[in-house]
Amino acid sequence: MARRAISKDSNLRQEELGPSLSVTPSAVSKSSVSHQSAVTLNYFPDDFEFSAIVQEIEAAIEDGIDPTLCAKGSSGSYFVRDRQKHIIGIFKPKDEEPYGQLNPKWKKWIQKHCSPCCFGRGCLIPNQGYLSEAGASLVDRKLELNIVPKTRVVRLGSTAFNYGAIIRATARTKKSIVESVPRLGKRFNRIGLPRKIGSLQLFVHGYQDAEIWLKKFDTTPLSEHTAEHFQHLFERLVVLDYIIRNTDRGNDNWLIKYEPAPPKTVVTTKDHSVIIGETNKLFSALHHIPMISNLEQPATNIYPYYQCMVKPICCIHALFDVDPEVVVKPPIEIYIAAIDNGLAFPFKHPDEWRAYPYHWAWLPQAKVPFSKEIQDHLLSKLQDPAFVRELCEDLRALFKIDKDFSNHTYEKQMSVMRGQIANVVEALQEEKTPLQLVQMPVMTIEHKHKKTSRTPSLQEEFTRHFNQTRPTFSCC
Repeated sequence: MARRAISKDSNLRQEELGPSLSVTPSAVSKSSVSHQSAVTLNYFPDDFEFSAIVQEIEAAIEDGIDPTLCAKGSSGSYFVRDRQKHIIGIFKPKDEEPYGQLNPKWKKWIQKHCSPCCFGRGCLIPNQGYLSEAGASLVDRKLELNIVPKTRVVRLGSTAFNYGAIIRATARTKKSIVESVPRLGKRFNRIGLPRKIGSLQLFVHGYQDAEIWLKKFDTTPLSEHTAEHFQHLFERLVVLDYIIRNTDRGNDNWLIKYEPAPPKTVVTTKDHSVIIGETNKLFSALHHIPMISNLEQPATNIYPYYQCMVKPICCIHALFDVDPEVVVKPPIEIYIAAIDNGLAFPFKHPDEWRAYPYHWAWLPQAKVPFSKEIQDHLLSKLQDPAFVRELCEDLRALFKIDKDFSNHTYEKQMSVMRGQIANVVEALQEEKTPLQLVQMPVMTIEHKHKKTSRTPSLQEEFTRHFNQTRPTFSCC
């Protein structure tokens, strides 16, 4: 539940990240020689900027600026910094996830040993939260929702991470050998602790838990214009969570940034005699402007005429004013960030003890029908079988990073996601509300892998199965 980073888009703007993400090419080039291994492991050909950020983090760690454990949450999550000691991301190692063996937090350890029947989530693949984090970012980019901070799978190593005693002893032994027998030490692939695979999410600045702002909005409502924009962002969060079937979306793990700008006031005049006089000056100026082609120095000669035109033009608009003051609406200053996506992409719908509901379904925004804006933005994509197929293949390429990847389990995950997409399409077409969306019967759409001589149709490729089993408790 730590604050994280923002992706590049119109709603969550890159410039709001501040100087902490200003990784200059020169800074990267200086570190690229001494950190060649980092480039090999953490280089993204399609995203040079993210690659540069990872290299900057590696360089900071080698300079002794270690990550720090986040106090919040139930797993090992670490704030990572650049060489100026600015927080620029949050790293979640795979083996320190809530159900991982090296989780440094005691909460899950106590739950595992004192209440094993309630430990874990039976619909999720254990210890693959880092893939879920990166997968949510991938879906966000594909659908152009622009609400998930950019997240990718990387490998980082630091003494601040939680390692086993044997691993630490091995690292100390290697270091001693290098110091005492340098020639023998050259045979080691890596000196120090091994890198851990995990998700790296860019850090977001100026955001607070949604729960904090939602309480404030109850007493101090948003303006109509801002509320409309917030509703559009909320709908994007709904679609994202529903498609990836996020099993852990409370109001404390999505963020809101709200900084209302003071309205600007423009005072206008109603002295029509002044307006008429200034208008006459304008026409006089227009009449005496020489042809541009006849000017020896157009930029210099035309400036006096331009200067005498500015005031009349600014004054003419007063003819159309009704009130003595015109209030200019401030720019939209509300944004959201969907973080903590590590418990998504289940291989089946929850059907045991808990339902893992979406807590945003109880908000008043969930009772408003989906807007035309979200319909126009998503329907063309989600109704396209080729787009859905490409999305599934992109997720396959991501999930295959894990050494325990199972194609059978992956197909089950995609069956759930296809069913969720089908429900979203129906809800958008029928202009349902987010609350009505979560009340729709859940289903899976399974791929049948039929081989035919002709091109198979959508009905021949996929089969729908509605989920008949319901969890015992639907409120938690």
